[in-house]
Amino acid sequence: MGLTSWLTSANDPASDFPIQNLPYGVFDAGREDHIGVAIGDRILDLHRCASDGLLGSLPDAVATACTAGLLNPLMALGPGAWSTLRRRVTGLLDAAEAGGDLQRRVEPHLVSISGAAMRLPAAIGDYTDFYASIDHARRVGQMFRPENPLLPNYKYVPIAYHGRASSIVVSGTPIRRPEGQTKPPEGEPVFKTTERLDYELEVGFFVGSGNRLGRPIPIAEAEEHIFGLCLVNDWSARDIQSWEYQPLGPFLGKSFSTTVSPWVVPLEALAPYRVSASARLAGDPAPLSYLQSQSSDRGGIDLTVEVYLQSEKMREAGVRAQLLGRSNLRHLYWTLAQMITHHTSNGCNLRAGDLLATGTVSGPEPGSEGCLLELGRNAEPVRLPTGEKRTFLEDGDRVTLRAYCQQAGGPRIGFGECAGTIVGAM
Repeated sequence: MGLTSWLTSANDPASDFPIQNLPYGVFDAGREDHIGVAIGDRILDLHRCASDGLLGSLPDAVATACTAGLLNPLMALGPGAWSTLRRRVTGLLDAAEAGGDLQRRVEPHLVSISGAAMRLPAAIGDYTDFYASIDHARRVGQMFRPENPLLPNYKYVPIAYHGRASSIVVSGTPIRRPEGQTKPPEGEPVFKTTERLDYELEVGFFVGSGNRLGRPIPIAEAEEHIFGLCLVNDWSARDIQSWEYQPLGPFLGKSFSTTVSPWVVPLEALAPYRVSASARLAGDPAPLSYLQSQSSDRGGIDLTVEVYLQSEKMREAGVRAQLLGRSNLRHLYWTLAQMITHHTSNGCNLRAGDLLATGTVSGPEPGSEGCLLELGRNAEPVRLPTGEKRTFLEDGDRVTLRAYCQQAGGPRIGFGECAGTIVGAM
């Protein structure tokens, strides 16, 4: 926890990327995409480090994976390889370990984050979105089933749906307002532009080494298959969704776009912030045996997640984005390990680069809502500093997700931004 870097910006208490973090991403290096590690306000180019012999002490498979244009080959190598690479990168950037000659060799391989064009970190073969926040499920359920907001299976089964991997985009990509079939309160269905566009504040996690078809992942081994975490905004067209979702669940109301942050924070960087998951109450049914683990008392993560909104009018007036919700990952009802294990319990095979997401992360208190649908349940619109009001998103609105772990006296382990701006329908 007490490490410092010779790169001054990494020691700024406000930085998302101290030496204790070292998240992975992929950026445009000119003629090709390179894997990089965020450190302070810079990116350490691992491809160039490998070419310069700075990763020569690593196993050949690890060094070779660092020269790929996506994280999938590194993800597939498993936690032993990830830890070995993390130790080497830490050594290259550690103020105490990196001597003058080593620092001079490393410095040319640092590029500015602000000037980098980030790419999707991996080739995402499959995307699964869970419904792991009981506070979100309860609030939404109360809107449609006031007497029985939670369905009978919620406390037994980690609910999820299979999303669309082809429409996942990296932070900063504009989000086109979708069109679809909706049903007005009176009359026949119509095909029109959505009027109820929403964001969803979520945390994603990338599968590292996968499992063979027909071989479930036991709960005790589940976290060994998690490469790292990112932020996810699973945009939702609520009017399209509400008409189409019965009986098979979300479809076109969700598949038009999902935004992910470019940086993938290793699970190892979050180890000091592991906590017990707090949402399961004493009177709740115990998880079935295949979802129980001796380490479940540390299955949560003390990760603060936030969502901000800035309208086009706010940007023109120079008004900062407004905080709409702040929650914490520790409020999830189901842990990341339980999601992995349940996903594979029928023999389903996961592959390196697959993305799983928590679903909307909401907390129990007012102000911890993770979407506009929840915020609007009391029929009060969101009021912006410019006098504008929002029930759902309008064209020109920019939504930004942020997340961080922080303890008193410790470094801030941040996730960067997951942002998207709404543009009009075609």
